[in-house]
Amino acid sequence: MQEIKIPENYQSDKNLYKTQMLIKEIKDFFQINLSNNLNLKRVSAPLFVENSTGLNDDLSGVEEPVKFTLPKANNEKMEIVHSLAKWKRYALKEYNFAMYEGLYTDMNAIRRCEVPDNTHSFYVDQWDWEKVIEPSDRNVDYLKATVLTIFNTLRALDEYLCHLIPKRVKLLPNNIKFMTSQELIDEFPECKDSKEREKAACKKYKAIFLMQIGKVLSNEEVHDLRAPDYDDWNLNGDILVYNPVLDDQLELSSMGIRVDAKTLKEQLKISDCEERLNYKYHKLLVNNELPQTIGGGIGQSRLCMFFLQKAHIGEVQVSYWPDEMREELKKNSVILL
Repeated sequence: MQEIKIPENYQSDKNLYKTQMLIKEIKDFFQINLSNNLNLKRVSAPLFVENSTGLNDDLSGVEEPVKFTLPKANNEKMEIVHSLAKWKRYALKEYNFAMYEGLYTDMNAIRRCEVPDNTHSFYVDQWDWEKVIEPSDRNVDYLKATVLTIFNTLRALDEYLCHLIPKRVKLLPNNIKFMTSQELIDEFPECKDSKEREKAACKKYKAIFLMQIGKVLSNEEVHDLRAPDYDDWNLNGDILVYNPVLDDQLELSSMGIRVDAKTLKEQLKISDCEERLNYKYHKLLVNNELPQTIGGGIGQSRLCMFFLQKAHIGEVQVSYWPDEMREELKKNSVILL
């Protein structure tokens, strides 16, 4: 079992219905304002997809999805989604969304290979969003402008909760710091690994957008593994914040400008995954039959956990937790939903 961090003198709020009410307030406020600010429309999304389409998100490229067959549909092989990174781009084409219009959806997933801890769960819930852009928008300035829109929506939520919860103190700074994964190494060379560097940066700046994740850096490593067939590794990043209750960094969102045909081929070659070009989705992309897009995922439970300053993600979502973890949390007055 992954080590669990229990903050000193921490106790869960015993009024679980109050917690549920605040979760609803957070989710309603954020999704309404995000959709307005990014010009997004809500759509329904699949829980599982056909294995043969290549539509499932491969995450870092090594996680195995939950798989099953459909006996009443010719034993078709299906996969529970990891996220909807590729499906969204395909949906924008099918729904014929106009330029600078986008979609968002409630994404529910099972990640069987996840290691559960304070901030990770086998069950994942997030807002997946995707927006049509011009090919000329494939640049850092457009990426940063979109990040600022999302960050300002988070700040508005932070302010709203201060009016809703007596004596609550704002958690987010006025500005978000932009830096690349290479700049992170350069600024914090004393840190032993990428997570330690993220924590140091978040403690210093309170909120950062860490860019260019997936490419090889000066230490001959990648900051974090990313699938090669949705984000452009030069035009992606994570929104990370300092989380006081755990004295650590917390990733709230992963996003980026998506690959075009050229970048797709390059990143598949680097990753030794060129066989994916045989999938239906990848053929559409290579033939320029999918729109150029920007998109990402924003963790719903992560957002609630952060803004309500909960020590464990199980305090804001219902999932499965190993017995030994449940016992340790119960012993330390942490109440799981």
